[in-house]
Amino acid sequence: MKPVLITLKIFLFMTVLTGIVYPLFITGIAQVLFPGKANGSIILKENKAVGSTLIGQTFDSPVYFSSRPSAVLYNPLPSGGSNYGLTSKKLKELVTARKVEFLSHNHLALSTEVPSEMVFASASGLDPHISPGAAFIQVDRVANARKFNAAQTEKLRQAIADLTEKPQFLFLGEERINVLLLNLEADRIR
Repeated sequence: MKPVLITLKIFLFMTVLTGIVYPLFITGIAQVLFPGKANGSIILKENKAVGSTLIGQTFDSPVYFSSRPSAVLYNPLPSGGSNYGLTSKKLKELVTARKVEFLSHNHLALSTEVPSEMVFASASGLDPHISPGAAFIQVDRVANARKFNAAQTEKLRQAIADLTEKPQFLFLGEERINVLLLNLEADRIR
């Protein structure tokens, strides 16, 4: 009976330590050192949440830059890709349809090279970033939809340059731009 009591005491102690004390301790540290990240990197506009810098979202209006496609419609619960292989006929059809839609939406010639992230969904389906090239190729559409003059269009191009993030640690990944932040900056241009 004594070993059973010792085992139960250890079990209860470890449950309290790892299930209550440790999570509260780490949450407290995160709230103090990184409050924005600990709370989901939520972006507020006029005290209303408009999105997170960590999760992509759909921007259907022509006045906004388009995000990359998502196999899960940016739903974080079942996040994931389509799992279509590179030789899949369905993937080829999806990519072709996305390319045609992107070219049409941006009033571009069929011969225009479309950045790969605008036709392929990310592995998580939640990626909030596109390449600066994918942003620059959309500038004319966004500027025309907003009825921007030449100076405002140049501010839009400058916003892309200013918001472009470098690769992590200068060598992991590629340059990227957060579409939500870019669209919010486009809203500020007057």
